[in-house]
Amino acid sequence: MRIAVAGFMHESNTFNSLRTDRAAFLAQSLTFGPAILEEWRNAHHELAGFIATIVEQGDEPVPIVMAWATPSGPVVDSVLDEITTFMIEELQRQRPDGLLLALHGAMVAESYPDADGEILTRLRHALGPDFPIVVTFDLHGNLSQRQIEHCTAAVAYRTCPHVDQFDCGRRAANLLYRKLRAGIAITQAIAKPPMIVNIMAHDTSREPLRSLLAAARALESRPGILCVSLLPGFAYADVPQMGPSVVVATAGDAELAQTEADRLARDLWNVRDRLIARLPDAAAAVAQALKAERLPVVLVDTGDNVGGGSAGDGTILLMEMLKQGATDGVVCLYAPVEVQLCAAAGVGNTVSLSVGGNVDRLHGNPVHVTGRVRLLHDGRYIEHAVRHGGRRVNDMGLTAVVELEGRNLLVLNTLRHPPFSLGQLTCLGIEPQRQRLLVVKAAIAYKAAYAPVAGSIIEVDTPGLTAVNPERFTYLHIRRPMYPLDA
Repeated sequence: MRIAVAGFMHESNTFNSLRTDRAAFLAQSLTFGPAILEEWRNAHHELAGFIATIVEQGDEPVPIVMAWATPSGPVVDSVLDEITTFMIEELQRQRPDGLLLALHGAMVAESYPDADGEILTRLRHALGPDFPIVVTFDLHGNLSQRQIEHCTAAVAYRTCPHVDQFDCGRRAANLLYRKLRAGIAITQAIAKPPMIVNIMAHDTSREPLRSLLAAARALESRPGILCVSLLPGFAYADVPQMGPSVVVATAGDAELAQTEADRLARDLWNVRDRLIARLPDAAAAVAQALKAERLPVVLVDTGDNVGGGSAGDGTILLMEMLKQGATDGVVCLYAPVEVQLCAAAGVGNTVSLSVGGNVDRLHGNPVHVTGRVRLLHDGRYIEHAVRHGGRRVNDMGLTAVVELEGRNLLVLNTLRHPPFSLGQLTCLGIEPQRQRLLVVKAAIAYKAAYAPVAGSIIEVDTPGLTAVNPERFTYLHIRRPMYPLDA
């Protein structure tokens, strides 16, 4: 058989005013046709899981398109139209037996609050009601009834940090094969409890998500149940489908699917009081870090979580570190203009810069620093291990390392880059274990890379587009009432 593989993935933060355009996808991955196999088949991503399973089955993968951009504001309509139209035209031309499609589940476009649902609706209308479409979703997807109705089956990640993406791709492919070869009828149901799961509670190795996801896996062993997915959702999207989802797929038993989805959703609702977060502010966190004996200390800048669509140039923790006399710290900032100034000055020379606070002032004001340009690097590196996001080839853009007083290091990137890999530092000659403080602009995703080398981890309640407290945001379009926003 010939099985099409494709992906169109973006986690859209609707509170971010910057639009995600075609250039944002080109900067990360906008790949068409056979080139997908070369770029993605050796990754730790679901696309690689699709391809590996198809090849092992003795069938032919038909690569269509892979589009992925760093989380930011909503995707421009022209990109949604271009990629979706290309998929439809290629699928109609290639006429494969089925489609394995990697979506995120929390993509928002300018005119489409449920962009993933719009993609699936267009595919279904173009390809017909019987064409098999099995979709993978990120654990942070905000799933909708529309998405579920227009795909044959949905399969979500089970881990955060996302280290099971390859396996998720395999599970989706195997489910498609059950449809194609055994002719099994697949019926799905979705349940959405009216609550926000705080991002800091998304660590699936910790309770209560650990037990809930174990219950979901156990449910799959019951006769007639094919797949169970529990997604905490993505709180930084002001859209009607925002929030957690439970999706159950059965072998044609619609009542069983809905009953079990509702039951698992009630279990999630019953632990809602354990899915909130209370963290120290920047001043308290840095003071605590400077007293820590177990080094290095990882300071988690939750308000400027690049993987959640924030600016990437927040200065709140940098300002506190300098104010409190921190030494041997590392802070990464999105600073394309300042990188060019460093390049013009040259390695070994002194530069005076105003860093941070350029995208917006929600994450802190610009900070004036003087230091020596220690290194210039093209920003490309390879991640061989399994890490959140599943990417193997990474690109930070032209990058400068500036050494400040107290042996503090600023890593200045031309492209916004999430801290999913230690390669972000090691490719620059920075040994994380030898530092005192490491600032990561993240929430949970960094742990797969940083937790093994961290002596201590301090999560910090910083302001910004990904602040941990949902009460900091003005929601206009979500369902109400919604816990914990409403009594």
